[in-house]
Amino acid sequence: MSVVIFGGAGFVGLNIAELLLARGHAVTLFDQAELPVEARCAFAPYGERLRVLRGDVTERSAVEAAVGPGCNAVVLGAAITAGAARDAAEPERILAVNLLAQVSILTAARKAKVQRVINLSSAASYGASGRHYPLLEETTPCDPQSLYAITKFGSERVVARLSDLWQADVISVRLSGVFGPYERAGGVRDTPSPQALIVDCVRRGAPALLSEPGARDWVYAADVAAAVAVLLDAARPRHMLYNISSGVTFTAEAWGKAFADKALADPDSGFVCRVAVSGETPTVTVHGPTRAPLSVQRMADEFGWRAKFGCEESAEHMRRWLHDHDRGGA
Repeated sequence: MSVVIFGGAGFVGLNIAELLLARGHAVTLFDQAELPVEARCAFAPYGERLRVLRGDVTERSAVEAAVGPGCNAVVLGAAITAGAARDAAEPERILAVNLLAQVSILTAARKAKVQRVINLSSAASYGASGRHYPLLEETTPCDPQSLYAITKFGSERVVARLSDLWQADVISVRLSGVFGPYERAGGVRDTPSPQALIVDCVRRGAPALLSEPGARDWVYAADVAAAVAVLLDAARPRHMLYNISSGVTFTAEAWGKAFADKALADPDSGFVCRVAVSGETPTVTVHGPTRAPLSVQRMADEFGWRAKFGCEESAEHMRRWLHDHDRGGA
């Protein structure tokens, strides 16, 4: 396949690209941001099968240049993961990137006769419903609150409507809280995962004091990539919406302790990973309200897909990945 990933320099896009390249596909990464050094080094062996385009997803001409003849699939991953401050300050930009840009991308995909489009949505689409249902299935009513959540839910409805009108093959996936390789601070991500913040604390030798335990059905980015690859390969998916999650709940605090145990050469280093107590300033913020876990039964029943990485497995994989990529000696 030849696949274009919009938002390709983001850490989820990079994980998807890495898996597709390893399987022999050609990948175009489209993003305003540069590729991080780690990705440039890791992707260097793939040569001409990797194309990197710098551009603004809201500029139609740039989008049309990215999606041309021979493109088989598109992954819609460009988004501003905004916090409350950016919601108040930049609502127009958030709507333009997270929602309106999809129209020009889908139009270009239609013109190029792209076979399938995967829209990366979010568990944030469930919004307040996450506090009222014990398990969030794809059929659970949604009540999104933040602009990020509203635009993600809106994106699902837009692609579904245009898919119906244009007889296009578009699938949306709702991702649970994602963390993993290539995650870094950036201009479009206000809510980094607590796991990324814990890794930074380990690298700096600073205590990881969490704002809360962070119990959630976290999903490792490598598992997201594997699930997206399944959907890209599937002949005739039965649904237009799938949840992607680890299917198990664990705390960010437990993950941090597991990661520190595996990453630190000296088990008696005194590294601290715990919830901040009264009077302490948290160094690790767990963003978003507590919610019910996502059901992954639809992916399991139809494709036999289940996540491979739980708390311990992802902590060990992250340790090895950081060692291999020499990021600060974590």
